[in-house]
Formats: sequence, C-alpha cells, structure tokens
Amino acid sequence: MHFLDQAKIFIRSGAGGPGAVSFRREKYVQYGGPDGGNGGKGGDIIFEAVAGLNTLIDFRYAQHFKAMRGIQGMGRDRHGAYGDDLVIQVPVGTQVLADDEERSLLLDLTEVGKRVVFLRGGDGGRGNASYKSSTNRAPRQHGPGWPGEEMYVWLRLKLLADVGLVGMPNAGKSTFINQVSNTKAKVGAYPFTTTRPQLGVVEYKSREFVLADIPGLIAGAADGVGIGDRFLGHIERCQILIHLIDATQDDPVEAWHIVCEELGEYGAGLNEKPQIVALNKGDLLDPELMADISAQLQAAGAQDVIAISGATGQGVDLVLDRILEALPSKSGLEGAKADGITEDGTWSPI
Repeated sequence: MHFLDQAKIFIRSGAGGPGAVSFRREKYVQYGGPDGGNGGKGGDIIFEAVAGLNTLIDFRYAQHFKAMRGIQGMGRDRHGAYGDDLVIQVPVGTQVLADDEERSLLLDLTEVGKRVVFLRGGDGGRGNASYKSSTNRAPRQHGPGWPGEEMYVWLRLKLLADVGLVGMPNAGKSTFINQVSNTKAKVGAYPFTTTRPQLGVVEYKSREFVLADIPGLIAGAADGVGIGDRFLGHIERCQILIHLIDATQDDPVEAWHIVCEELGEYGAGLNEKPQIVALNKGDLLDPELMADISAQLQAAGAQDVIAISGATGQGVDLVLDRILEALPSKSGLEGAKADGITEDGTWSPI
C-alpha cells in the first residue's frame, strides 16, 4: 500500500429540498385548502476516525465529496425525506486544515470512532401549508430550501505512536525497528532506504507500545534538503524519542548536533521531548572506542547515552527498559485495548 499523508479535497453538504405548493382537490370537500409539505434537510458531511487505516492514499483517487440533497415536499402534507449524510472515513490522527496560507487547524481526530459533523446540510424549504393563517387562507408561496456549505480542506495525517525513532541516514533505524518488532522495514547500505514512516508494535516485558521510524535527517532538512522534515509531523505526538547515532561515522557528536538542530528548527516541541541517545553499530567497534564516543556525547550535552548494536541486539533491552520507565502506566496501544477497541483483534496501527 502506498503511503500518503497529505491530500486536498472538496466537500459540500447537501442543500435542503424545496417546499411544495399544493391544494386539496377532493370530492365532497368544499374548502380544500393548502396541503404542500416541507422539503427535507440536506445531508451532513461527517468525518469519522476509523481503525485499520494508516494512509490517505484513497484521497488521491477521490477528491470531491458531496452529500445528498433533501427531497422536495409533496402534496397531501407529505414532507420530503432527509438527504443521506456522507461519512468520510479517515485514519486515526488525521487533521483537517483550512485551505489558506496559515493552514489553520479545524479538526483533529485522535480517537478511534470519533465522529464530527463538519458541514451541516441545508434546511428544507417550507411548503405552502405552513404559510396558512387566518388572513392568508390560500398561500401560494413556498421556501426553495437552504443551500449546503462547501469548502476545500487539506487532510494531514500525523501517525499516533508512543515512541519516535530519529537519526541521520544510515544510522541503523530500520535495523533497530526490525530487531524490536515484526516490521519488515527495508534495509540497505545506502542513504534514505526509508522513504516513508514505518510503524511497529513492540512487545516487551508484558508491555506494548507503538514505535515510529521516520526517514533520516540531514543538515538543512528544515529547508528541504534531502527528504526534508515533512515527516517529522508523525512524531509530534510521541512521548519520547530514540536518537540513533552511527558510531562508525567520522564525527558522531556533530551528527547528534545536526539532528537536534533540525528538530529545533521544525518546532512543535520536538527538541524538548525526552531523548534516549543510542550509539549504534557497537558490534563493529572496540568497547573502549564505544565508551570514548559515549563520553564525548555526554560532554556535548547528551543526557542518556547507551551503546547498542541493532544488528545483534546488544544493548537493545536496555533501551527498551528506559522507554518503559519513561512511558506512562498505559501506552496509547494499551489504552486502546483497555477500551475494548482491539477485542476482536482487527485493529492494528500498521
């Protein structure tokens, strides 16, 4: 399945149906009078967050969504039927943004099953029977029905994960997420093997949490260099970050500074989130050299440095222990299960 985290769509709620102009024409009824019914209300546009989706790819092929208009009223005081509501199903974590320069936030769907009436359908027009009064016994006016609402909006997906995995290209992030979960992330000996966010469910010591791996960051990512920083939005909701550093590169300390600076340039509080610095590829270097690099990182300001090897699993358990210490009593995934969302085993973040 292709990954798409942004899409622009057009939405329009249904217009109300017109009211009817009608008069009774019955044998043996001397004074018939008006009997035109009211029109039906137009359908609403509703956004619903559903489980089992993690991409907006469906909105690449369908960009226009229009709810049904209300049915017109008829004679014999028959009111028109309401137009059917149009429910737009989106992944959990989807934001609805205005189509303006600021891309202001209009709606944030962060819970499975959340439904929000975004555009209300127009009310139906009044039939001539509703205009009858003591001074107007045979009204011929009617309401045409109120128009629906319409607008262009942007959908932006921010994946829900408890832990985010960041680092420069070739730091070993894909190898790490494959080591701790059942994810089959692509691994290669060249930069940017990860071109889209990856999610994995980690099960460790009777706990479960969701780990998100995003494409590597390089200097100038905030200005669009490399893949850029657009995927950083997927770790905005994370509670803790794992900063993976390749111990075999020329200057691991500089690599740590570069990623931290890019997180700060992006904003959204990413540089303020707790970080676990994992010095990776320890199987390729001597323990003394790994200890020396760890000391340099700590001297530069890194708070919690752990030497690991994503390929062999060395030190990975220590990183997972640190994560469990930092996470609340229930992760997002565990909270979802406690609410009964995963009783049938159908929900999965990947």
